Amino acid sequence: MRKLLLTAALAALLLSSAAIAGPDKKDDKSKPEPKSDAALVEPQASNSEGSVSVEGHRVDYKAVAGTLVLHGSGDKEDEPQVSMFYVAYFKKGVAATKRPVTFIYNGGPGSATVWLHMGAFGPRRVVTSDDGHTPAAPYGLVKNDYSLLDASDLVFIDAPGAGFSRLIADDGDKDKRDEQMKERKKAIYGVDGDGHAFAQFITRFLSKYDRWNSPKYLFGESYGTTRSAVLANILENEDSVDLNGVILLSQILSFDTSIDGPEFNPGIDLPYELALPTFAATAFYHHKLPQQPAALEPFLREVEQYAMGDYAQALMAGSRLDDARKQAVAQKLHEYTGLPVAYLLKADLRVTGGMFEHELQTDGDITTGRLDSRFSGPAIDPLSKDSEYDPQSSAISSAYVAAFNDYVRRDLKFGQGRQYRLFADIKHWDFSHKAPGVHGEALQSSTNVMPDLAMAMKTNPNLKVYLHGGYYDLATPYFAADYEMHHLPIPASLERNISYAWYPSGHMVYAHEASLKQLHDNVARFIGETDNVK
Repeated sequence: MRKLLLTAALAALLLSSAAIAGPDKKDDKSKPEPKSDAALVEPQASNSEGSVSVEGHRVDYKAVAGTLVLHGSGDKEDEPQVSMFYVAYFKKGVAATKRPVTFIYNGGPGSATVWLHMGAFGPRRVVTSDDGHTPAAPYGLVKNDYSLLDASDLVFIDAPGAGFSRLIADDGDKDKRDEQMKERKKAIYGVDGDGHAFAQFITRFLSKYDRWNSPKYLFGESYGTTRSAVLANILENEDSVDLNGVILLSQILSFDTSIDGPEFNPGIDLPYELALPTFAATAFYHHKLPQQPAALEPFLREVEQYAMGDYAQALMAGSRLDDARKQAVAQKLHEYTGLPVAYLLKADLRVTGGMFEHELQTDGDITTGRLDSRFSGPAIDPLSKDSEYDPQSSAISSAYVAAFNDYVRRDLKFGQGRQYRLFADIKHWDFSHKAPGVHGEALQSSTNVMPDLAMAMKTNPNLKVYLHGGYYDLATPYFAADYEMHHLPIPASLERNISYAWYPSGHMVYAHEASLKQLHDNVARFIGETDNVK
């Protein structure tokens, strides 16, 4: 299950790859599903209006649910290739040049942006249980007190092939259409193709809605942070679009830091070291530590120091590590993770994410969550080495899917007869990447987009970056994100452009309501401090 190292490592919301269709509604006046790709080549839009009260302040807005059509390049610049779905919210009564616009997307790769839309910043929010399984429908949909509409106009974008976004193969001959579709998937389903698709969407959006002179922000979650690094560099250095800020949630920029599958990359022990604080936080939350600390954060600072010190040195020693020292390290790991010393020794002091999720609560045949390790669920196979599902995904995904399918048709008047796909049908994602400054055809063997973000920051030294993460995130551990950010190849003078915020929540920080409020307040303040509106 964990053997697809790169794909498993950063499937941002590895919840379900099934296509989700919503019910038809007789009173829904939105357009029906196109019968052929010929109907996708024209942009579509449905307008509506609404209001939301954000922490006591009313915001009246116009909403547009629609598509923009992306074209090829060079001799194919007039050829429609992708119909990308978006939902945009514009605050009424504000001049465009004085109103920031934030482009928001989830990860996947190939995920729809239902999670950030319905869980974090949209004007409506689905209500889910804090750390347990949300009961079945009907689900609660409330006005979102923490929508980001008080600080910025918002554009939620579905990745190509996901949500209502579709690749376009528009030729009269079926064989040629099939060949076109193969070409589309090869060109777009990859790190660089995906980045260029989003860049084209954003520049087309700026033109369509006259937002070229607005303050501009990117907000990406999980693989969306990988995308943001690539996208920021493309916008800055290929399209001459200076950004005011890049906001990163549950970050992974270098896939060599992932705790999912490091056993298939022997000799690289960094993932084990960077995941240790999240293991410790999770054991703290579930009261599995031999001695429960009084508070979480001071405990994590201690574990971080050990991870980068004695633990890193022990792993670096490899087979040279003597038995006495190995026993001492196993004992310390037991104190920090709650896992038995014998198990840690048998694992050679190296515990993957899947192993930890399976073993932490194995005495009760309980599996610990991956995206949010506060969640737990019955183990599928108590004798397995790794966890076989994610209890957090199972706990909340149905609520998000049902709420969005109802909301987009009922309120936004879009999607009649259409199928909403939670994830694109991606058989292969091209993780190869050509970093900025690399000449010729040299590609990275393991995706690392740290140079892209660094290039964007160096060519736009006013660009501000804000990193957010959850202590209970085992998909993209917070200490790995912190490590990446402190190893960006940038001059010391640019380090002050980066700020950090950590939350007592998981991968989807906003699934914990108190953290959602804090996330909103932090991001709204960041935008207000960097939008250059005098």
